[in-house]
Amino acid sequence: MKKVLATALAVILTVGLFSGCMTQDEDTMYISVISKGFQHQFWQTVKAGSDAAAEDLGVRIFFTGPEGESAIADQINMIDAELAKGPDAIALAALDTEAVLSQLQDAYNRNIPVIGFDSGVPDAPAGQIAANASTDNEAAAALAAEKLFEVLEDKLTAATADSPVVLAVLSQDATSASVTGRTRGFVEKMAELAAGVNDSVAIRGGLSSINKGDANAAVIVEVVVGATPDITDMTNAANGLLNTENLASVFCSNEGAVTGLLAAINAGASVPDGVLLVGFDAGAAQKDAVRSGLFMGAITQDPFQIGYQAVALAVKAARGEAVADIDTGAKWYDAGNMDEPSIAILLYD
Repeated sequence: MKKVLATALAVILTVGLFSGCMTQDEDTMYISVISKGFQHQFWQTVKAGSDAAAEDLGVRIFFTGPEGESAIADQINMIDAELAKGPDAIALAALDTEAVLSQLQDAYNRNIPVIGFDSGVPDAPAGQIAANASTDNEAAAALAAEKLFEVLEDKLTAATADSPVVLAVLSQDATSASVTGRTRGFVEKMAELAAGVNDSVAIRGGLSSINKGDANAAVIVEVVVGATPDITDMTNAANGLLNTENLASVFCSNEGAVTGLLAAINAGASVPDGVLLVGFDAGAAQKDAVRSGLFMGAITQDPFQIGYQAVALAVKAARGEAVADIDTGAKWYDAGNMDEPSIAILLYD
């Protein structure tokens, strides 16, 4: 009997405390933020940005995500749990659009606006995602091209058909929207910059939709795509690329490409003298490569701004204000600035 009474009292106290919290905060806007993961440092930085926006804007948020990015069922359960709370808006980075269609429809029917963030909710039904807070991958990769061009301009100017310069891109695949966006962004910006100093520029290789120019061009921007994203295939692709004649630089369009290139180098492949290596993302091995000078530098997304802007858009949408997609930006980092606080917080492992 004592155990029953104690349990009943605990339930009453718990309900009372919960009800009190709800009463205290019932007039404060509540935003659910559901990410693709939770443990990874990238998502923890997204959470820090979300928390900062909540504080600045005077709203409550609940940030959650599954253990890993393959836990689709867990994320669906999290969305259902948040929908049950009746949030004013939801920010969502969906692991699988098809898996969350009923949840999106439920939110839409209840006039709960949904904001996509990071990779968002690709191909969601029209009108069910109010706006997205994400990296403009083409613009981010274009920044890498600009940094490389600053160093290579004289070499590109002097290039001829008899003594060409090859600027390579190593990509993990030719289908993923983020990877192809980065590849396209780098290639098109580099070709544009090179054309400003040399009238013989060609694009060729694994992204055939943008190939152009003469085969015997003075400046060649070449895309190399691994047979599969598997580390073995990416390492093989990197090995072949490093043996390219007249190679001047390599841009790796994501962490998988960087991993393949570093694996090839660690296994004994040599980087030709003067060849500049540039990466994308900020894994531990890549950061070490930048710090040591093996890589000239790399591009990092801005996960803090991804989280901040996702909440900011959700608040605006919940208030009935017009919202539009936001580019959360990207940053260049190298051995000289990577320990600065404003950059260090973005360098997730």
